[in-house]
Amino acid sequence: RSLCWDAVLRQFVGDWEAVRAQADKAIGMATEQGLSLVQASGTIMLGWAQVNEGHGADGARQIRQGVEDYRATGAGLPVPHFLAALSEAARALGRPAEGLDVVADGLAIVERSGERYFEAELHRLQGEMLLDRSPDDDGPAERAFQQALSVARAQQAKSLELRAAMSLSRLWRAQGKSKPARELLTTVYGCFTEGFDTVDLKEAKSLLDDLS
Repeated sequence: RSLCWDAVLRQFVGDWEAVRAQADKAIGMATEQGLSLVQASGTIMLGWAQVNEGHGADGARQIRQGVEDYRATGAGLPVPHFLAALSEAARALGRPAEGLDVVADGLAIVERSGERYFEAELHRLQGEMLLDRSPDDDGPAERAFQQALSVARAQQAKSLELRAAMSLSRLWRAQGKSKPARELLTTVYGCFTEGFDTVDLKEAKSLLDDLS
């Protein structure tokens, strides 16, 4: 199971090659030892890596199968996190309505279970897919990004706050509000003292440069 959690950690920093490697190991070990929960978790993480490596259809199938197998065990933790993977896969395939349904499922579980560590990211993904579905009606997406930002701040989840700030800053830039976008992102980015070689912080720095 430690291999799966290591894959989750690698997912947070966007190291998809390492995610795939750890997921492969977890699936192999789980298959040999008959560990259905670990096998399902590994399948989800492998699919998530495939989606982010450009293999959306294959990755989506892996994630969907893994989520079904995982939920069939009766386990609850961390289903909302895994549903975020499924929603990202739907988005990658150009299916925002499907992705929004998955996010709604994840947020409903959050409310029932109180498992909130990935809540902010679910709201952010909701905002991105609302924009994908209705790009000319950005009000609902902006509210979702603001909710993601609020939740992340309340939890002091700086990495998720950064992602929410980037999504909101991009939207504000598109609305012609580059100054508040830059101020928001500068404030959040300035909280970090390390990890500048990770995907999110590189992306934030690039966006800040564009907003300057």
